[in-house]
Amino acid sequence: MDTLEELNRKGFVDEKIDPTLDLFEEIERLKKEKNAIILAHYYQDPDIQDIADYIGDSLGLSQEAAKTEADVIVFAGVHFMAETAKILSPEKKVLLPDFKAGCSLADSCPPHLFRKFKEKYPDHVVITYVNCTAELKALSDIVCTSTNAVQIVESLPKEQKIIFGPDKNLGAWVAKKTGRDLVLWNGACMVHEIFSREKITKLRERHPKAKFIAHPECEESVLQMADYIGSTTGLLKYSMENDAQEFIVATESGIIHQMEKANPDKTFIPAPPNNNCACNDCPYMKRNTLEKLYLCLKNGYPEVTVPEDIIIEARKPIARMLEISAKMGL
Repeated sequence: MDTLEELNRKGFVDEKIDPTLDLFEEIERLKKEKNAIILAHYYQDPDIQDIADYIGDSLGLSQEAAKTEADVIVFAGVHFMAETAKILSPEKKVLLPDFKAGCSLADSCPPHLFRKFKEKYPDHVVITYVNCTAELKALSDIVCTSTNAVQIVESLPKEQKIIFGPDKNLGAWVAKKTGRDLVLWNGACMVHEIFSREKITKLRERHPKAKFIAHPECEESVLQMADYIGSTTGLLKYSMENDAQEFIVATESGIIHQMEKANPDKTFIPAPPNNNCACNDCPYMKRNTLEKLYLCLKNGYPEVTVPEDIIIEARKPIARMLEISAKMGL
């Protein structure tokens, strides 16, 4: 019989499913049977979002899971998100529908290289964006989200030197907003780096009344065009509160499902990338499917585990962020 490590290495449970099976019904049955909850990131396929118990950004989802009495967390997202859930709920079993659902941003910052980078700046506080591995969090002083990154930086004394990683685009945006001179790690999310300024310009000419909204992981040339810049949750909230009837959205296209559900009378257009695709999907997020979600819940793997020493160290910068956020009323 395969060990847990061997099963996880295979990536997902590969078995045939009866085509007559009602997956929505079976997933609901298994959730009750195993006392499980399903977390879905905004970038997941609509079917997965619709069956989830909680939908949101990565850290918020993990915080919600920690509040529940569930024994099992199925995290429909990517690997680092499931790790964060494990860090905040070490006593719970955390499953990922496809173990190979990674992240280009997390991969762009190998912990052993970041450790050496950090050693060059011994008098700097290390702030890392939550979109990183558990091991990188363990090397950090404070974790931040795209929602609170500006406020976290501003909470530190102006004379305090800061390393910001792993996303250089988010870091550059934070530096511009705060006026701070941040030392940036050269990492990026491939989804947010391939938007075409030229194509967006032409799209705006065809939709002159549309609001152009963008995630701060986008490149500066794209952010300069935006009517609003914010986290995924921030973009969703803006689309609900703004009176515009059309929005061009520069982030992973999965969020548009929630935007359309919240605003059925409004039109949402995915910002075009500089390739031949019409929209910007994250290939890692889209590795998860309803079928894989059902199988992982049924079989209890792939399971995401984090070494205890990493859990202990990674919890510290998250706790520091939550402490700062509470003091600032965020």
